[in-house]
Amino acid sequence: MLDTLITSKTRIKLMLKFFLNDSTSSYLRNLETEFGESSNAIRLELNKFEEAGLLETSLNGNKKIFKANKSHPLFQDIKNILMKYTGLDQIVEEVIQKLGDVERVYLVGDLSNGINSTVVDLIFIGSLNKNYLTNLIGKSEKIISKKIKYIIYTEEEFLVYKKQLKDELFVLWVKD
Repeated sequence: MLDTLITSKTRIKLMLKFFLNDSTSSYLRNLETEFGESSNAIRLELNKFEEAGLLETSLNGNKKIFKANKSHPLFQDIKNILMKYTGLDQIVEEVIQKLGDVERVYLVGDLSNGINSTVVDLIFIGSLNKNYLTNLIGKSEKIISKKIKYIIYTEEEFLVYKKQLKDELFVLWVKD
């Protein structure tokens, strides 16, 4: 649906990259490799975002580093739209509420790195009702048209796993 409103596929990729996980930063050549698109097309879109104040830039040597401007008035709205677009908002609403003793939920994999994917990779921390989770995951997959993979860790297991993790961790939900 977002691709109906925003016809530039490059622009959508950049929005996912920078606004879904707002701690993400990147530079032009890295984006060119990641997206498999020409640097000129990416540069044009980056310039538009920068001119609109949606992206902040800094220099690291001769590299211009881009990241989301979290203080922009539209930042949270764009993030919310992307959460709906990827289906992450429904996963949180549908799955977390009735699962048991959930401490935290993380998104990992491509989506956590701002790359659109047909697979949603989740990490649950806590003591969960696995049968209920499996049932809800099945329902959520139909709603969002994406495959959902998950793993459940205790706090201790997660601390060990986290040391080995190479993916970006994106916090989806934290117990109050």
